[in-house]
Amino acid sequence: MRQQLEQIEARALAAYAAKSAESRGRVHPESPAPYRTEFQRDRERVLHTTAFRRLQGKTQVFVVTEGDYYRTRITHTLEVAQIGRTIARALGANEDLVEGICLAHDLGHPPFGHSGEAKLAELMQNHGGFDHNQHSYRIVTELESRYAGFRGLNLTYEFREGLVKHETEYDVTLPTDYEPGFRGTLESQIASFADELAYNTHDLDDGLRAGLLDIHDVAQVRWWQRACEAAGVPNDALFNDLVRHRVIRRLIGEMVTDLLQETSQRIEQSGVQSVADVRQYPTHMIAFSDATREMNRDLKAFLYEYMYRHPRVLRMHIKSDRVIEDLFRTYNSEPRMLPEGPRAWLKQLPRERVICNYIAGMTDRFALDEYARLFDPRERV
Repeated sequence: MRQQLEQIEARALAAYAAKSAESRGRVHPESPAPYRTEFQRDRERVLHTTAFRRLQGKTQVFVVTEGDYYRTRITHTLEVAQIGRTIARALGANEDLVEGICLAHDLGHPPFGHSGEAKLAELMQNHGGFDHNQHSYRIVTELESRYAGFRGLNLTYEFREGLVKHETEYDVTLPTDYEPGFRGTLESQIASFADELAYNTHDLDDGLRAGLLDIHDVAQVRWWQRACEAAGVPNDALFNDLVRHRVIRRLIGEMVTDLLQETSQRIEQSGVQSVADVRQYPTHMIAFSDATREMNRDLKAFLYEYMYRHPRVLRMHIKSDRVIEDLFRTYNSEPRMLPEGPRAWLKQLPRERVICNYIAGMTDRFALDEYARLFDPRERV
């Protein structure tokens, strides 16, 4: 069965796509699965991790106490995977590898969204730093404990490389052990662009739903104007949820269409015929057109100014910063307050890293509950 699936890949995928049968393998050799390819196996290992399940309790922009209708890390991750599969299928890339990387790309995010990451990075600046991309890699190679013979998930080289080379304008990678002079596979690049496309459009959607963004301000954004035109909707009209969903769908569709057109043109002009050709290409093979790239930057600047710096969001950030900082400093002053599992790591890792790993694994609600247990004298410990 596995051999048949590998043969289907060889026939159906493009010459430049990563093939499961050609994987560089795993750190710890394992017998192949009888009915799954290596990349399918990787994807499913991610789905069964504790870190993946915790994504349902980690927020994107809004803290969990703000309501149940806004995107969490798990809904964002599933949306990234859906967009990634669409792009992969259109380009003849390996959908299983793309989907797996998309599902794992945010495993390392701490509670409270980007605010939580910024606070942990500040607290760890003299202790090795903190970056959610690097922590995602740390989770799948060290922290997840599911097998007797090794730490982590023992994923294939291509999957691990896709995580360490996951890159957007917000994320910078340090692929030291993964041929830093070469690009990632096409599948790795697709996952990065699917992530960027998803969070721009979906943060805009959540901002409108929450009432943080005024439609008259949004109407000045070029991407919004283009999506409204494509959807046949006046760009500054008052509209209901159904119309908003219609425009957001068109926005995603326009971005994906531009990405596929630009990438297809690059593939044709470059003449790439193998994974090695993609890796050695001087720029990313996956790309937006110049005009769309500028429009995306305009959208990001708008979201930063009008949404991420909105007083309501800033108040949430101040609260979450205090929670993370107080937890970190309390555990650091008295490590015996840590649970048994994290305490066991103190024999192998510096205290600050153990504490950082523990806090990064918390959901929003668990962090708030732990804060109450530590600092509210009315709460039972």
